[in-house]
Amino acid sequence: MNTTPPRAAAPFAGAIPVAPAVGPARPLPILLALWAVMLVFPWVAPSGYLVGLGVMFFINLILISSLNLIMGYCGQISLCHSGFFGLGAYVSGVLSAKYGISALIGIPCAMALTALAALLVGLPALRLRGHYLAMATLGFNAILSVLFVELVDFTGGPNGLTGVEPIGIGGFALDGEVRFFYLAWALGLVVMWGILNLTRSRIGRAMNSLAGSEIGAASLGVDTQWLKTAIFVISATLASLAGTLYVHFTQFASPETFNFFASVLMVVMVAVGGWGKYWGPLFGALIFTVVPEMLQAFHDLELFSFGLGMIVVLIFFPSGVAGFLERFGQRSPAAGRIAAGRSANG
Repeated sequence: MNTTPPRAAAPFAGAIPVAPAVGPARPLPILLALWAVMLVFPWVAPSGYLVGLGVMFFINLILISSLNLIMGYCGQISLCHSGFFGLGAYVSGVLSAKYGISALIGIPCAMALTALAALLVGLPALRLRGHYLAMATLGFNAILSVLFVELVDFTGGPNGLTGVEPIGIGGFALDGEVRFFYLAWALGLVVMWGILNLTRSRIGRAMNSLAGSEIGAASLGVDTQWLKTAIFVISATLASLAGTLYVHFTQFASPETFNFFASVLMVVMVAVGGWGKYWGPLFGALIFTVVPEMLQAFHDLELFSFGLGMIVVLIFFPSGVAGFLERFGQRSPAAGRIAAGRSANG
């Protein structure tokens, strides 16, 4: 009879499916290499318009990455992300346009206020599940959408907020596409690096267990309510950061940018990029930035063409672009040899 004591189970081992280690095992070097390549984009782009699209790509990357945290990694539905995006934009924009407060002060204030709002909403709402949680977050988005329109003295109402000043650092104004590009580039790198560290930590393992089964995560000692609320607040704060960058780059904010349709579109981009995939927001942001610009020539058919394309992608690539590339890598001969070698060594 075998008298060897059983090996202790790893934390959350029963709740987290272990994927084959044949993908990019070291995402940090890949991340740094990608950002090094993108660093030269303003110098090779043929026009300032394309550089501006590059800025919007990084803003969308931060935005979609933040939603992927709560929906992809934690499995919680949120339909109020465009509201948090707009709250950051309007708070920082109003402080700049109406009160002449520097963006270096306005941006932290906007992020702090959004974090507080997310905490107040998340504490009761995240006790709900499924479509009840979706309706609760949708209701908060509707409230913010109404406030953006009705608070005319502050937000400019349906006409939008104008007169927002660009970000200035020590008298140096980031008032051009190239100057703002490097700020967005740097913040995009910091956010992606931070998410990488978070998802590979003990909290990240708890997030994965929560997405798999909330009951299972609780049985493993995870404080699910605290975890959901904390990630919801972090996610909202990152969305607010994207909003502040957006308003100081465009120097304008319109309520139409932060309505319910925008929240749904963000959810679609998370799905298209890949739920809970580290590289998913990269593909989602790229599609979110480039495809609408390409479809502008269709005018009235733009929304129809975009929606049809998204349906096709989700039907044929249900795990998103990142999931498809991951499976393709696992099926490649080189990946098969790596997996076989690891199996033999194990």
